[in-house]
Formats: sequence, structure tokens, C-alpha cells
Amino acid sequence: MAAVKQADRYHVYVWEFPVRLFHWVNFLCLMVLGVSGYLIGSPPALGSASDASQQYWFGTVRFLHFGTAYLWVCIAVVRLYWGFAGNEYVRFRNFLPLRREQWQEIGAVLRVDVLQTYKGATFSVGHNPLAGIAYSLGFVAFLFMTVTGFGLYSAMSPSGWPKLFAWIVPLLGGDHTVRVWHHAGLWFFVVFSLVHVYLSAYHDYVEATGTISSMIGGWKFLRRGPQPSQAPRTERAGGGSGL
Repeated sequence: MAAVKQADRYHVYVWEFPVRLFHWVNFLCLMVLGVSGYLIGSPPALGSASDASQQYWFGTVRFLHFGTAYLWVCIAVVRLYWGFAGNEYVRFRNFLPLRREQWQEIGAVLRVDVLQTYKGATFSVGHNPLAGIAYSLGFVAFLFMTVTGFGLYSAMSPSGWPKLFAWIVPLLGGDHTVRVWHHAGLWFFVVFSLVHVYLSAYHDYVEATGTISSMIGGWKFLRRGPQPSQAPRTERAGGGSGL
């Protein structure tokens, strides 16, 4: 990729601190929830000379899972609020394709990211509409995991919050069915995370706008003038691949 002088760039503050905080805390929560949830669903057989009553490693795993679930809900509330109070790039109105130009942009992103019939990039600033749809599905998956997880926890928890979700177990046909669906949700987030990391790195390379570093400092660096790309350029509020 040809070198670009610094004078040919201008910077835009895209991701505000609450959004960046949510992103990284959400990342840590998913890591802990994923590993601990997998161990809860498929616990390994650990050989030990100690009596089982003297060990508590599985209890620690469960505590990490439940405690992180509470943190996950709390940080999601912060992001939910900031979806209405944040800047133009992070508001929820950019997540769903309600305008014709958004659907046109979805076609352009598909040609770049999936079909790769373009050798350039869309040069979007915030979330592009296709990413917005994906993140909306992620939020629906978060709600599903929250409801099913706390529903399973309600049978053993004395606190009131999990009891609010006790109805999900009989609704879905019992503990076993809910556990199967909850475990399936784990693999949804595994696939989602892998695709997210790949596309973030891909856009960071082809756009050269600081897609990955913007989730640390908040700034993206855009080129002035025509873009060296065959794909249409979109510099509106909803664009890009960062979360």
C-alpha cells in the first residue's frame, strides 16, 4: 500500500470512552464466560489424592461464571444507555438498515468482505449497515444467553434477580433443553468473535484508517480527496467494522 503523507489525513473521534470500555470489558467477559461455561458443560476428570469434599475448583469455576454474568449484564446496560446518549457513530439508529443507501452499502460491503469482487474497501467511518445487523443479532444472542443462564441459575440461587427468569425453564421444556440451547449460544459467540477479529484486521489493512487502534484511542484517520478503491466510499455516521 502506497505511503500517505500525514498532511493528507484528517482524524475523526469515532469511539467514545464508554463504548471502548464496553468493548474491552465485553471481550474479557466473553473469554471468562466461554471458558468457564465450557468447563461447566464438559467438566474434565481431574485425578487427585484429596477427598472430593476438600476440593473446590469446580465451585470456583461456577463462581467465575455467575459473577462474570452479572458484570456482563451491567456493562451491557452502559452500552444500551450510550446507544441513545452517545455520538452519531454509536447510536442504535445506525444499526438497522432503514434507508435505501444503507442497503446499497450492504451490497458493497458484501462484495468487499465476502465475495471479494472489489480489491478495495468501503472506507466507512463508524459501523456499516451489515456490521450493524451482525451486532444487533449479537445483542439478541446476549439477551437469550442472559435469560437462559439466569433461568438455570434460579433453581440454586437465593437472590431475587435469577428468580425473575425461572419461567424460561418450563417454557423451553426443562433444565436439559435449556442447557443445550445455552451451550449452543456459546458456540454462536465463538464464531461471532472469530469473524469479528478477522474482519477488523482485514478492514484495518485495506482501509488503513486505524480500525483496530481506534478501539483503544477512539480516533480514526481518514484520507483527504479520492480514495484508491474500486468500492464506493461511505463517510456517513453508520459505517466501518469496529464495535
